[in-house]
Amino acid sequence: MSRHEDKEAAVRRLLDTPHPPVPGDLAAEAAERGARLLRRHRAVRRTAWTLFALAVLAFVLWVSAAQPWEVPAETTPPFDGL
Repeated sequence: MSRHEDKEAAVRRLLDTPHPPVPGDLAAEAAERGARLLRRHRAVRRTAWTLFALAVLAFVLWVSAAQPWEVPAETTPPFDGL
C-alpha cells in the first residue's frame, strides 16, 4: 500500500465509527458566542477610531498653538567683541 492509500484507509476507519452525540443547543450557543464576539470587535474598533480621532485633534491643536514651522522671533544680539 502507498502512503496515500494508508491515509485514505485511516480516514475511512474514522468515518465508519459511530459519531459522538452533539448537544441539541450547540447551534444556539455558537450563534450567541458569535454575536458576543462581533459586539466585542465592534466596541474595540469604535474605541480605536475614537482614540485615533482624539490623537489627531490633539496634534492639530498643538500645531496651531506652537507653530513649529516658524523661526523663533527671539534671537541673540550680535557679538561686538572684546
